[in-house]
Amino acid sequence: MKLEPTVEKQLGAMVADEGLELLATEFVGSGAKAILRLIVDGPDGVNLDQCASISRQASALLDVEDPISHRYTLEVSSPGLDRKLYTQNDYQNYLGSRVKVRMQPSFREHRTVLGELLGTSTDTIRVFDDSGQEIELPLGEIQEARLEVDWNSIMKEGKPRS
Repeated sequence: MKLEPTVEKQLGAMVADEGLELLATEFVGSGAKAILRLIVDGPDGVNLDQCASISRQASALLDVEDPISHRYTLEVSSPGLDRKLYTQNDYQNYLGSRVKVRMQPSFREHRTVLGELLGTSTDTIRVFDDSGQEIELPLGEIQEARLEVDWNSIMKEGKPRS
């Protein structure tokens, strides 16, 4: 389920008033377990107070607009370390980062590509994959692209050195 464009635009403006950007709205689950998730981010990340403020404001707006006819839970969150790449701007901002790209089932050449994001154009991205190949992937065939987090190196940084 997708929100009406006018409601999504209102939510985006409300989030922008907080100095943040609404990256995406996701509606997952169904029935009593349905969740409307607002993913927000800003130049310095997002903190819990900002999420709480946006949640209160979004809840009031959604109560007035009433775009969803059944019960759901509203969730406001940051994109996280392993954030999804949603827009052309995201791909541009994370050039040189390690990514995991899952392609649509109809795309036969590569199902999942892991590697370094090299570049982007209006309709493709280029990834230097772990086998040493430069692969060009059509944006329209990407099911999901995420930053790939190297948890081992993060965990090593947190340990005291001996």
